[in-house]
Amino acid sequence: MGFWGVIWVLMFVLRKWGFVQSYEFFGYNYSVVSAAVVPPNTLMVPLTLVQGAAAKRAVCLDGTIPGYHLHRGFGTGANSWLVQLEGGGWCNNLKSCIYRKTTHRGSSTYFEKQYPFTGILSNRAEENPDFFNWNRVKIRYCDGASFAGDSEDKASGLQFRGQRIWLASMDDLMSKGMHSANQALLSGCSAGGLASILHCDEFRTLFPLSTKVKCLSDAGLFMDAADVSGGRTLRTFFDGVVTLQGVKKNLPTTCTNRLDPTSCFFPQNLIANIKTPLFLLNAAYDAWQVQASLAPPTADPHGNWHDCKLNNERCSATQIQFLQGFRNEMLNAVKGFGASKQNGLFINSCFAHCQSERQDTWFADDSPIINNKPVAIAVGDWYFDRASVKAIDCAYPCDTTCHNLVFKRTIG
Repeated sequence: MGFWGVIWVLMFVLRKWGFVQSYEFFGYNYSVVSAAVVPPNTLMVPLTLVQGAAAKRAVCLDGTIPGYHLHRGFGTGANSWLVQLEGGGWCNNLKSCIYRKTTHRGSSTYFEKQYPFTGILSNRAEENPDFFNWNRVKIRYCDGASFAGDSEDKASGLQFRGQRIWLASMDDLMSKGMHSANQALLSGCSAGGLASILHCDEFRTLFPLSTKVKCLSDAGLFMDAADVSGGRTLRTFFDGVVTLQGVKKNLPTTCTNRLDPTSCFFPQNLIANIKTPLFLLNAAYDAWQVQASLAPPTADPHGNWHDCKLNNERCSATQIQFLQGFRNEMLNAVKGFGASKQNGLFINSCFAHCQSERQDTWFADDSPIINNKPVAIAVGDWYFDRASVKAIDCAYPCDTTCHNLVFKRTIG
């Protein structure tokens, strides 16, 4: 069976913590927080469904209404809002989208009724020093196109309404007090990190100019890079997403006026024209991109990259050299972006994915650091204009603070 149609189940071992957490890998579903490993006393936030969304045709793949988890702010953060867009891959053809609608990535029927708020969503100052008392929202992801599609396939019973879900969710939150925010931050991880880039300037327009508005993309810098066979695995996949789900009409015209729609789904072609201050948080050797974009089985039929993909310590010198080339592409892609005073960067030389949602990588005693600054402090310094943050790590293997992911592959 082809790579994109196979259900992969990956188990990763986080070296620093020593626990094992299962997480699904189908259509790029990278859930990094699981109820099985939620620390004791973690804040669990109930689900709110977006009433009235159906009338706007703002529905999940299967036609159910979307939802979010909201924990109210308090004290000095009562009028500040952090909106986080959930990640979880994409679906690029009818087969993968039909499967997806039978999961929590395509139907609110399967949403968890309680969601753990950790990392940037934590309500504890010792875990989340700058945003702990803000209104914090997790918008669930059930469209499969980074909240950007607007189409349907009636014959397959599929609704591609990510853009409408975005708009309906914003309308609902504005009616619940976000309209009076004096500070706001749009964030997201993985597919949600891409969505936070796509919707950053839209988010800015929701508020008056007096409101401080910025955006954070975590692990959303998906590169249009050659895979180990010289092909363009991710470009081919994204082309399917953009075409199937009617994404083109919702992409920034500043990009589509000069490039094809698929190119405009890649952040490297978008970030230069985003007017709102944006922070890019990314691992230079992003674990998802190594696995699914750079060395998927279709590009590595003989399995030469098998061990390297599962554990970076098993990579050969030649493989590391290839990955250094990928890092160089990423750094070149953000060079102009980083020159802007209003933007922020934190690109560490780790084999990781999504570092703002997990407590151990966001803010803990042994969190990853660049220049002695952990992610949470870097993002806070940038948001509150305490310091300019353009943190780019030295190349692997110099960073000893990484929480690199090690995988054990099983096929379901």
